[in-house]
Amino acid sequence: MSHNTFGHLFRVTTWGESHGPAIGCVVDGCPPGIRFMRAEIQAELDRRRPGRSRFVTQRREPDQVQILSGVLPEEDGETLVTTGTPISMLIENVDQRSKDYGAIAQRYRPGHADYAYEAKYGLRDHRGGGRSSARETAMRVAAGALARKVVPGLKVRGALVSMGEKEIDRANWDWDFVNHPDNPFFTPDSQSVPVFAEYLDSIRKNGSSVGAVIEVVAEGVPAGLGAPIYGKLDQDICSALMSINAVKGVEIGNGFAAARITGEQNADEMRAGPDGRPVFLSNNAGGVLGGISTGQPVVARFAVKPTSSILTPRRSVDRSGAEVEVVTKGRHDPCVGIRAVPIGEAMLACIIADHYLRHRGQTGRI
Repeated sequence: MSHNTFGHLFRVTTWGESHGPAIGCVVDGCPPGIRFMRAEIQAELDRRRPGRSRFVTQRREPDQVQILSGVLPEEDGETLVTTGTPISMLIENVDQRSKDYGAIAQRYRPGHADYAYEAKYGLRDHRGGGRSSARETAMRVAAGALARKVVPGLKVRGALVSMGEKEIDRANWDWDFVNHPDNPFFTPDSQSVPVFAEYLDSIRKNGSSVGAVIEVVAEGVPAGLGAPIYGKLDQDICSALMSINAVKGVEIGNGFAAARITGEQNADEMRAGPDGRPVFLSNNAGGVLGGISTGQPVVARFAVKPTSSILTPRRSVDRSGAEVEVVTKGRHDPCVGIRAVPIGEAMLACIIADHYLRHRGQTGRI
């Protein structure tokens, strides 16, 4: 299997399968002298970790990260500093239940990658989906925690803004609430918690699943990142977010809504700021114009489809071509979009870090 790496200068390669002994990543191109603590990596992994509430898969994985190379410890014993060499990280899988997937070993789950993988490779790992499992994304989150350190002043945050038919009230948006211990959904609207809870409980009890929309925002992005035509910042952001499991759509800024308004409404007007730089009066462009960052917050949203592994019988075929019904048992997210929030943040951070290093290499300045 090829294409397990993304990025140009800040390059991330992931490896491992859902039910293998471990998963891991290698981050190549991280500049030397970046200081961080292992606890900072772990904190991001804990946000994505399964089993944190009844609304996500009950697979019990501690996701304790091991940093194997590319760093030196400082005197305090807590701080690590990057050396500029490849940074290898590993997480052991400790709670696989491969027997749960025995019933679908010869059957293709509708809406899943089972058939597509077998059509391409002639075989597939039915135990949790192998590489097609979202288990792989834990390593993207670990890499994204490092990426946040590369760009000075960068802040990347995400939130779940809709789940199935239910949406947040943007008038209630509160970033501080997103990671509140009483918030199992990463929603920025505290009033949406009971609504989402009741809705998802009903979905889960019916043996079904539902999709979601996630919004990620990067602040502190310097103007000038990205290149016209084939190296656009928004192009790479879309590619990175589309690479996340179950993502079926991405938009930047106003996105598809821009097709329903006039040029006057869509234009992000400018005035002169106190430092002589332009001040934008709106951000319909989502912080990117002509593929190049404007210095405004970079805003992206992505749509996550419903989890395809459900208890409701669905029509399909098996490897011999016989028509069958498929019921997927085991432990699955009734809304995989919930845990996609820290994953989306990580991918956005990695892309911005990569473009930051590319811009610095090309122009010698930031």
